[in-house]
Amino acid sequence: MRVGRSALRGAPKMIAALGLGLVLTLTACGANSSGGSSGGTAPSAAPAGGGVKVGVILPETDTSARWEGFDKPMLDKAMRAAGLDPDIQNAQGDEQKFSTLADGMISSGVKVLVIASISSDGGSAVAAKAKAQGIPVIDYDRLNLGGTSDYYVSFDNEKVGALQGQGLAQALQSKQGAQVIQIEGAPTDNNATLFYNGQQTVLKPMYDDGRLKLVANQAIDKWDNQVGGQTFEQLLTGNGGKVDGVVAANDGLAGAIVTVLTKYGLNGQVAVTGQDATADGLQAILRGDQYMTVFKPIQEEADATAKLAAALAKGDTATADQTATQTVNDPKGNREVKSVLLTPQLITKDNVKTVTDAGYVKASEICVQATQAACDAAGIK
Repeated sequence: MRVGRSALRGAPKMIAALGLGLVLTLTACGANSSGGSSGGTAPSAAPAGGGVKVGVILPETDTSARWEGFDKPMLDKAMRAAGLDPDIQNAQGDEQKFSTLADGMISSGVKVLVIASISSDGGSAVAAKAKAQGIPVIDYDRLNLGGTSDYYVSFDNEKVGALQGQGLAQALQSKQGAQVIQIEGAPTDNNATLFYNGQQTVLKPMYDDGRLKLVANQAIDKWDNQVGGQTFEQLLTGNGGKVDGVVAANDGLAGAIVTVLTKYGLNGQVAVTGQDATADGLQAILRGDQYMTVFKPIQEEADATAKLAAALAKGDTATADQTATQTVNDPKGNREVKSVLLTPQLITKDNVKTVTDAGYVKASEICVQATQAACDAAGIK
């Protein structure tokens, strides 16, 4: 799979004309609850210090519930099961804190460093410092373009975007010339580019032949849900309050967009995509306010990362290479990165039960008064 960073740069710049600097009073609801969302995958009770020390840095908590609700407990569980002693910290969206955490882990003698970076530049700088100390680095979920990390574990992120495009196309199939606004992730996050590239494999032919009409496409710095909601509202009002479908790059942005649609009485009438299968996103799907999300079984990602880390901690690159059998091109670094790329799943109201059955979200988190009838109809208990 060969990927680049230029795709988002070619997106329409309509937002400039609409005055992004305008401060609105909208309070977005995109920050998803993470309480208990790890379902049946709580970390094991293995005591700290029982294995080889591995450092893990997660990026933030504001824009997605997944990092603390899913990744942290699942990585902890998988690494302890592999005989490792994980030190898992979150940079809270702060590049300086990300760097400081890395410095502390390197100084403490971790044998492997796993990083889900805030930006490629920040992640690459950390990887370089670890490499200088002979510490192997795994890029977790996000590839650091131009970096030196030894391995990369994620989902097939172009496939994630393609599923978002497929979901939107499915929802709008009966609306010839349906108007679409795309709200994308951070331009500094390579995953956001991959999601966009995947979306375009489905949507661009439909824009080209008139089945769909692209109103605007705007990337959102730092995946900021509130900015995403504000941006969407300006694009919506700039288009006369008309929209039939919205590509939202994740469930957090989708939640902010649904807030705006509700304000204008359009929720439930506009197809909205998402990603991460969060409790809030699944609730919105069951209510009919969001059409789809993408389920990424994060335990599989955590397990693969733990397997790689355990091999690298022993200096066993042969076993690591047997785990990371795929490659991803880093066009900035002009290199192929050994990778594990897992398979995402499209989730609509018809198969929300897939996520609860797998234990990633509890039925009690999504079956509330507004969604109970839909839960009953779907057999979610």
